[in-house]
Amino acid sequence: MVKLITPKALTNGDKVASISLSWGAAGDLPHRYAKGKERLEHIFGLKVVETKHALKPASWIYENPQARAEDLMAAFADSSVKAIISNIGGEDSIRILKYVDIEVIRNNPKIFLGFSDSTITHFLCLKAGLGSFYGTSLLVGFAENVEMHPYQIEDIKRTFFSPAAIGNIAPNKGGWTSEFLDWFDISLQDTKRKMNVGEGWRFVRGNSIVRGHLMGGCMEVMEMLKGTAYWPDLELWKDCILFFETSEDQPKPALIRYWLRNYAALGILKHASGIIFGRPYDNCHAEAYEKELLKVLDEEGLFDIPVITLMDFGHTCPVFTIPYGRMAEINCLAKTFSVLEPAVV
Repeated sequence: MVKLITPKALTNGDKVASISLSWGAAGDLPHRYAKGKERLEHIFGLKVVETKHALKPASWIYENPQARAEDLMAAFADSSVKAIISNIGGEDSIRILKYVDIEVIRNNPKIFLGFSDSTITHFLCLKAGLGSFYGTSLLVGFAENVEMHPYQIEDIKRTFFSPAAIGNIAPNKGGWTSEFLDWFDISLQDTKRKMNVGEGWRFVRGNSIVRGHLMGGCMEVMEMLKGTAYWPDLELWKDCILFFETSEDQPKPALIRYWLRNYAALGILKHASGIIFGRPYDNCHAEAYEKELLKVLDEEGLFDIPVITLMDFGHTCPVFTIPYGRMAEINCLAKTFSVLEPAVV
C-alpha cells in the first residue's frame, strides 16, 4: 500500500495561496479571477493571497518558468499558507521542473489543488511523498458563471474541511456542462452555462468489488512526464485504481490506444485494481475512448478489471476531487465508487 503524507484540513479563516503555474490567465482575466477569489472567501471562509507572480500577464508567465517555480516553492515554504490552489491549467508547467526543490515540498506538506496541466505539480508532490488533490481550479469551478454548482461546493467542503473518510461519491444529478462561453467577454460572466442531463456513470467492465490507492491525471500531460525523473516507479502503481481524463484538445481516439499500450508495456495496467475515466470535454469521443480502453485491456487479457467511464472529474463541470494515494473502492455489484479514507487530517 502506498503511504503519502496527508495534509491538514482547512478551517475558517485559513490563508490559501493562488498560483499561476502554466497559462497566466488570471492576470489577463482580472474579472474572472476576482469572482473566484470572492467565492473562496465568502462561501468557504478562506483568506486568499496571490503568490508573487500569480497575476502577471500571460505573456510574462510564459516567459518566466523559473519565477513560476519560485512561487510554488515560496507557497510551500510559507507556514502561514494552508493550501495552494492553481488558477488554471495550460500546457507548459513541465518547464518548471528544472527549478523546483522536492525537499521544500516534502518538508512543508499542505493541500495542493488543480487539474489538467497541474498534473505536473501533482507528480512533484508524489515524488515528495505528499498526497495532493486532482480537482477544480480557481478560474474554473470557483469562478463558474453566475454561481458555483452545489455539487462543487459540497465536494470542496467534504474533501478539505472534514477529517472524516470521504465515503461514497455519487454522480451529479444536476447534470454537467462544458459549454464554451468566452471568458474574455466580461458580459458573459453573468450568463449561466447550459446543463446537459446527467446520464450517470457507466460501469462497463467488472463484476467484483476492488480497492486500490488513487493514481493518475490528465493523459496528455502524463505523456509529457514519462521518461523524466518525476515519473513514479512501478512500485507506486501496484494495486492502484487508475484515474484518467483528457483535455479540451480532444485527442484522437487512436492516441488513447497508443498511450494505454504504453501503460501496458510499463507493467502498470496489469498491476492496477481498476480504472476510472473522466467525462471527456463536451463528451467528445466518449464512446470511442471507451472502446479503445477496452480494446487495450482485451489485448492484455484483463477481461475482469473493473472500469467506470463518464465520471464527473476532469474537463467537465462540476467535478469531484480525487485525492492521490487514498484508498478507494469500485463496487461493480452495487454500482458505487467510494473513497474509503479521509483526504485531510
